[in-house]
Amino acid sequence: MPDPEPTPARSIEAIVLDLLLGTDEQRPWSAEELIRELGQPVATADAIDALYGAGLIHRSSDGFVWPTRAAVRYSQISL
Repeated sequence: MPDPEPTPARSIEAIVLDLLLGTDEQRPWSAEELIRELGQPVATADAIDALYGAGLIHRSSDGFVWPTRAAVRYSQISL
């Protein structure tokens, strides 16, 4: 069965993860920074929740997010 077309939420998830994994600036991002960068507050917040739920990012109580070691390693080996 072919893969379904990507939904906007999945696209935003990929963009958020790409930003967090960026080799130029791999650092914690605040959720507010990501929202400003993408300009889609609800979709970005949903993407952060989904990535956290999938175990691909960590989230601090003060609103910062960063990729898990597994996400970083996968991005390294998938290139």
